[in-house]
Amino acid sequence: MSSPKFSACICHWSSPHAHARKKNRFPEEMMEGEADIVVGSCSKPCGPLEEYHIPDYILKPDCQQVIVDHAPPCPVVVFINSRSGGQLGSSLIKTYRELLNEAQVFDLSEEAPDKVLHRLYVNLERLKMEGDILAVQIWRTLRLIVAGGDGTASWLLGVVSDLKLAHPPPVATVPLGTGNNLPFSFGWGKKNPSTDQEAVKSFLGLVKHAKEIKIDSWHIILRMRVPKEGPCDPIAPLELPHSLHAFHRVSSGDSFNMEGYHTFRGGFWNYFSMGMDAEVSYAFHSERKRNPEKFRNQLTNQGTYAKLGLKQGWFCASLSQPSSRNLAQLAKVKVMKRPGSQWEELQVHHSIRSIVCLNLPSFSGGLNPWGMPGTRRAADREFTAPFVDDGLIEVVGFRDAWHGLVLLAPNGHGTRIAQAHRIRFEFHKGAADHTFMRVDGEPWKQPLPMDDDTVVVEISHLRQVTMLANEPCRSKSVSDPSLPSPAHDSHGDDKDAAEEDEDEWEDGRRKFGAADTFKLPDEIDIAHLS
Repeated sequence: MSSPKFSACICHWSSPHAHARKKNRFPEEMMEGEADIVVGSCSKPCGPLEEYHIPDYILKPDCQQVIVDHAPPCPVVVFINSRSGGQLGSSLIKTYRELLNEAQVFDLSEEAPDKVLHRLYVNLERLKMEGDILAVQIWRTLRLIVAGGDGTASWLLGVVSDLKLAHPPPVATVPLGTGNNLPFSFGWGKKNPSTDQEAVKSFLGLVKHAKEIKIDSWHIILRMRVPKEGPCDPIAPLELPHSLHAFHRVSSGDSFNMEGYHTFRGGFWNYFSMGMDAEVSYAFHSERKRNPEKFRNQLTNQGTYAKLGLKQGWFCASLSQPSSRNLAQLAKVKVMKRPGSQWEELQVHHSIRSIVCLNLPSFSGGLNPWGMPGTRRAADREFTAPFVDDGLIEVVGFRDAWHGLVLLAPNGHGTRIAQAHRIRFEFHKGAADHTFMRVDGEPWKQPLPMDDDTVVVEISHLRQVTMLANEPCRSKSVSDPSLPSPAHDSHGDDKDAAEEDEDEWEDGRRKFGAADTFKLPDEIDIAHLS
């Protein structure tokens, strides 16, 4: 018996026959197979992009279910920061809404992704329990698209991670920022895209055929004693950046909270940096908030960034900046190279004014500070290539911007300091009253109590999420059969040690703070869910 032809979906249609078909339920084994007839609806006739289309009732719990006979092979939910890329964000929203169901395209300036995804997955679980084949298909094949800067992309990734979904959707990134390190790392480019319909159709086609790749995420915690006077909350550049939605003071009921201390927590996917590079980034973001009309063009933004670097003395740091700006003068740096191993103090050269903890092979608009360690120099023999899913973070230092320019040369790299499973900064008492920090492109000014010798920043491996990668993809996986295996495997021999290390971090505590962990509503019986 031949399968029925797929046809356009039927919108808001109702008849006695339709009601009879809506009550149909499929056998449990059909959950694992292909379904010919599915239930669905849409807000407009399905056009040429019906392969990405999600019906209204999947997205909106109060919409009526109707019959459709086509399950989209690549359903997508799109999140766009309308404030990114000058006017490009708003234009991109308009184009996506013209090509898809408007209800599956979200403006992040109007609705946060955790609210959207929580609502969507609660509805999907309810529909799956009711035997809705289309809900099962979409639950299996859903892909997310996020358009914005690195901070915006990290925001969505943090939400997906924190929700702890049974089957988390993979994420593709559209470069709408200035650096665009996340999109560039996974083959989506670093130039702001065109916003016409053909460009969007082309991008959706790439998303449909993109491969999945796991990447590590990292948890960051900052703790200090309550100062005798003055605030110690992170100071954002005029407006709280997206990534700092997750870097905040913990509540009194949080298990990380300690009496007599201020504790802040968050997470990142690409990098954490501290020092002069973060200071220049802070100046850039502050200027952009004051004069947004001057930051409409990616090339202009990059030029302004360079000018601010000159003004801040980043190109002549050794002459213009006091020695207190050196990282060695500011803090001790300790690493735990493998799960469960001992903390080791690093000897950071006194000339290092910026330190970067790097997860992906892209920094400052596509540069690779770690490079590819060889075996010629003895200092490099303990290091491996930078894999994005090996549970290790690369620690690199820079003296000044001129040092950073070596990255433009073939095989150029910064000062390789360590590869580690955890890293800890212990600030010297009275060394400075503040420093500058940055996660995934978003900077802040961090006040430091002058009378406190317990100020600590600690970074540790959190978990993994799935990205969508296009070719050419700069990010490499330890499981890629075309690459040589790393000299050491942080998930192999150290498995037992890693399990012991996890005891220190209860499951509920290890979060970015970007979203509440996904929980099924009380009325849904988990025993009946597929």
